[in-house]
Amino acid sequence: MLRVAVIGSGPSGVYAAQALVQQEAVPDVRVHVLDRLPCPYGLVRYGVAPDHEKIKSLQNNLRTVLEHERITFAGNIEVGSPALPATRLLELYHAVVYCVGAATDRRLGVPGEDLPGSCSATDFVSWYSAHPDAAPNAFALGARSAVVIGVGNVAVDVARILARDAQELRHTDVPQPALGALADSLVQDVHMVGRRGPSQAKFTTKELRELGTLPDARVVVRPDELALDPDYARPAALPAVNRRNVEVLRGWAEGDTEDRARRIHLRFFLRPVEVLEEDGRVVGVRFERTVPDGSGGVRGTGTYEDIEAQLVLRSVGYRGTPLAGLPFDPARGTVPHAAGRVLRDGVPSPGEYVAGWIKRGPTGVIGTNRPCSKETVASLLADAPAMAGRPLPDDPLDALRASGLRPVEWPQWQAIMVAEAALGVSLGRGSVKLHDWAGLLAAAHRTD
Repeated sequence: MLRVAVIGSGPSGVYAAQALVQQEAVPDVRVHVLDRLPCPYGLVRYGVAPDHEKIKSLQNNLRTVLEHERITFAGNIEVGSPALPATRLLELYHAVVYCVGAATDRRLGVPGEDLPGSCSATDFVSWYSAHPDAAPNAFALGARSAVVIGVGNVAVDVARILARDAQELRHTDVPQPALGALADSLVQDVHMVGRRGPSQAKFTTKELRELGTLPDARVVVRPDELALDPDYARPAALPAVNRRNVEVLRGWAEGDTEDRARRIHLRFFLRPVEVLEEDGRVVGVRFERTVPDGSGGVRGTGTYEDIEAQLVLRSVGYRGTPLAGLPFDPARGTVPHAAGRVLRDGVPSPGEYVAGWIKRGPTGVIGTNRPCSKETVASLLADAPAMAGRPLPDDPLDALRASGLRPVEWPQWQAIMVAEAALGVSLGRGSVKLHDWAGLLAAAHRTD
């Protein structure tokens, strides 16, 4: 028997577990999927916007994997804590696959970035997704104008949630405190700003088009900013997704001028240089106008523009963080590896592997994690003959309990789902997420 611990229950972790139990080269593989949170699914639960129900339905596929007879889920297990150092895992399992993602965000590196009212989009997403680490009252949304810095899909999600009528979110699982704050929101203008042009934006066309479907919001695009992009006039030369993005933006620039309750301004060729403050709080962002430099990048022009804002959300990419006991490359924000094998001082570390964003960086879409995890599992299986004979304790979870940990296993996770459904009924809504650690753990252990 080969016993493997997978650390993280997001898509990369679940795909790694699936690859391990579906292969036939090593027939008797048992997998424990351990997660710091009491709930599975990672960013599918805590990173997908509540109004993206089709993407959220991927949880059903992940659930099928985690219910496999040779896979055990155990949440509320923090690897790297004093109770469970990385070295201890190798005493309990033949191999460990770390699928811990990229837990923080990149910074702008400009003055005023840490002022009250300036936050990461990651924090905002965690708040409306009911991540238990997010304070339920973190965002009061008294701002009239918000600036979202970045032009990727997360930026689009954040802008859409800020501009959407909260009543449209009542049927989703958005936590009640966030729904109440969104209902009371004073935001009228949302500015989504990129330092490069529309042909280089990272959002997908499907996400972009959704901004134009909001009944109470108008999308505003400036034709003069589109014209700064040399590829705007020759979209046929662009990759398909970029070409479609340019076509959508052209339609908005030439289209509807009817005013609505909220406006989403899509701005390009503006680079943030300072978050402005008054009386210690954010009042705006100063941007420098940029132009293409002829080599795929941009250069500053020395011309500046201030955009009023009482809320600033940076959305310029995720970044991996060090995990105690593992090597870490601070420049890349990843764990050094060779085909998924963790490298210590350039040499593969026996029994230690990585997959997902902590392996390759925050790139790709959810499906990109499948081949990434399969590559790592192939490396692990190739190494299996040297690992499988090592004796281990009978039940790793018993050993974890003896260390003072209290795992949330699959029946306890199902109890959380029951509690969330009951909460939704009491609020006249569908299932509503529990948003704090105490509530989640109380629901999990209610039948203990």
